[in-house]
Amino acid sequence: MAGCLFCNLIKGKIEAEVVFQNEHVFCFEDINPQAPVHVLIIPKKHYLNLKAVSDAGDLSIMEEMHRAALEVAKIKGVDERGFRLVINNGKEGSQIILHLHLHLLGGKQIGGGMAG
Repeated sequence: MAGCLFCNLIKGKIEAEVVFQNEHVFCFEDINPQAPVHVLIIPKKHYLNLKAVSDAGDLSIMEEMHRAALEVAKIKGVDERGFRLVINNGKEGSQIILHLHLHLLGGKQIGGGMAG
């Protein structure tokens, strides 16, 4: 999508510190990390949010993002220690960039989460 920050990163128009990518996803270091490990996992195809994925009938991208998260956790050395995955969805869900993305956070004890 023209003008989308994440689409421009995928196309190489903007530099990113790439951690992992394949034909479906692009994973890179967050420029404003909230933890020692903070990687964004984004589909290469533009989806506005979770509803757009569902509307497109392309739930397989969620599986690809899940697989990528496990690979990124391994690459970053947090696969055994633990990590958090977060999707901000919509305005009230604090989604700032309107391109579906998954945050992988780790490298320290991450507080403030739901118990369980």
